[in-house]
This record gives sequence, C-alpha cells and structure tokens, in this order.
Amino acid sequence: MKNVLFLFILIFSLVSCQTTETKKPDVETPSATTEYSLIGGKTMGTTYSVKYQGANTKVINGELDSLFVEINNAVSTYIKTSVISDFNRDEKEWEGNEEQKVLNEHFLTNYKKSEEVFKITEGLFDPTVMPIVNYWGFGYTGKEPITKVDEKKVKGILEYVGMEKLAFQASQDKGKISMGIRKANPKVQLDFGAIAKGYAVDKAAEYLDGKNIHNYLVEIGGEVRTKGLNPNGKNWLIGVNTPEEESKINDFMAYVNLSDKGMATSGNYRNFYEVDGEKYSHTINPKTGFPERSNLLSATIIADDCMTADAYATACMVGGLEKAMNWIKNDKNLEGYFIFADKNGNLQSQASEGFKKYLKE
Repeated sequence: MKNVLFLFILIFSLVSCQTTETKKPDVETPSATTEYSLIGGKTMGTTYSVKYQGANTKVINGELDSLFVEINNAVSTYIKTSVISDFNRDEKEWEGNEEQKVLNEHFLTNYKKSEEVFKITEGLFDPTVMPIVNYWGFGYTGKEPITKVDEKKVKGILEYVGMEKLAFQASQDKGKISMGIRKANPKVQLDFGAIAKGYAVDKAAEYLDGKNIHNYLVEIGGEVRTKGLNPNGKNWLIGVNTPEEESKINDFMAYVNLSDKGMATSGNYRNFYEVDGEKYSHTINPKTGFPERSNLLSATIIADDCMTADAYATACMVGGLEKAMNWIKNDKNLEGYFIFADKNGNLQSQASEGFKKYLKE
C-alpha cells in the first residue's frame, strides 16, 4: 500500500517554467482562444483531477468516472465482489473464459506488470504481500496497530507470500481462449495497491488520447501522467513533497518539468503508526515480513507510463537507495529522484543523471 498523496500537482495555479526539451510533433501549442478544462472526483480511496485542452467536461467526467469504477471492480481489495477479491477468496484457482476477458483485462494487466517488476527486483516488489500487510494493519482489514509482534506468526504468513507461488496460464481450445492463475498455496492473496493507481492514470490518459486531446495532466492520489503543454505553453510543473511528518502539502524539496511521461512518488513519512516508541511503516519487506526501515524517505520515479513508475517507486522504498540507483542505472526507461536522511538526520537528495534534466533549477 502507498501513501495516497506525495506529489502536489500545480494545475490549479498553472505555474509554469521554461524547458529546453524539443516539443513533440503531436503537441498543439495552446493559444489565447484555446480553453483548458479541469475535472475531478473520487476514486480508489482518494481523489483524481484532470486538466486538459478542450471542453465537453460533463461527458468526459462521466466517462472517466465509469472507467475508474470498472477498474475498481477488477483490482480493488476493498470491494467484496471485485475480481481480485474473488481471487483472494478462492482456495484452488482463479480463471476466466473468453467472455470475461474484457472485464478482467485490468486484473491481468496489473498481474503481468507486477510479475515483470517482481522478477527484476528479485522479489522486493511483490503483490502477494497482502496477508502480511493485513497482519501489520495496513491492508483492507483496517488499521489495527500491532501491540506485540509475533515473529512466529510472521514467519508462518511468509509461507504463502511470493509470486513464485502463482502460475499464469493461457490456453486455447477449439478457438476458445482460457486464462487463469493457479495457486501453489490456497492462502496466497494479491494486492495491486502499489500499482493500480498508476494503471488507472494510464487508462485515463489512453482515453484522452482516443478523444484526440493532445495536452493534458492526469493525477490520481499524487500519481501523474502528462502529455503536451499546460495553458501557458510550457511543460507541466509538479512539486515533490518534503518527506517530513510535520511538512505541509505544499512544502517541496524539488519541482519537476514533465511532459509525455508518467511519474509516481512513494514514501514512509505519513502512513505509519507508533507503539511504545517504535514506528511501523506501511512499506513491508516481502522477504522479511517486517516494515522496512532505512534512511530512504521518498522515491520519485519517471517512466514512459505511470504504472511502471508506480511499481518502481514502491520497490525502491523496499530496496533502499543503493538498490534503487542500480535499478535505474540498468533500465534506460527509468529515472529516479531520492530523498534520504544523512547520518546527522538532515535531508539530502540524489537524482539519476537522466532525472536532472527534469528538475527546475
């Protein structure tokens, strides 16, 4: 699970800045006669906002709401009738037939991307961590602080954590497609909370592309995807929050110029509880079963799509600064900006070389 808001999107004040990036061929430069619209609502336990060049706000708002309901009905663990809830209750296997393929597209896409990142991060990004997240009080069962840690119980839960305990199957018989996921352990459960908001952002962007809208910013709970330019004809400007418990929503460590990319931030500094002076954060290490503790306070990732950025932002918080920088170095499609505490407790930042070009000076 992730904190729902680590980025403050400057779309209401429409702050902009200069950029040296070459404009994409399909970007339409806004003119004095071009209007931008702002719409929004609630989804996935948080809020969403979309700023775009064009009108038809009532139609677009309604169709996006319907899209988000469809996605939620596939991947939300808080909806008892969702596809993922059915999967988590099933003690043998989950599978869909050809007629269900479209309805379950959201579930399958989240699963496949999760599997990909799971392999690359050697299991540090793992959506099967759901049972242990629930144990620590950060899952759909509700936040109930652990007052006494039962290491034996944690070890027992880890017996059914790990994507290697799942097998995706796709087969065709007489022209009929069958897709399914088998469980090696009936207690294996999935949670796409660390990737689903990014996925929904991408689907909203895909919808806007289909409407021939060339300039927009989509945001759900702080996860972002942009295209083209803002109303001032500049790249969209996004602030990265200062990762301190007392910081306000408009306290920033950095500002990012973003166009035609997805961006997500994850951190531990707001979603935690304290028992007897011990802090327990929502970032759970699927290898140990315990909340991860390191000097890395927030990770901001830029990728071609928001779903990928979302997944790696979470993985980086689990892996720590060194692993995070290695993942970025080994993937030309990822860039990262990391805020950490030095040995004196002071905030420091480190950015990949490619990320630096996005930072406002």
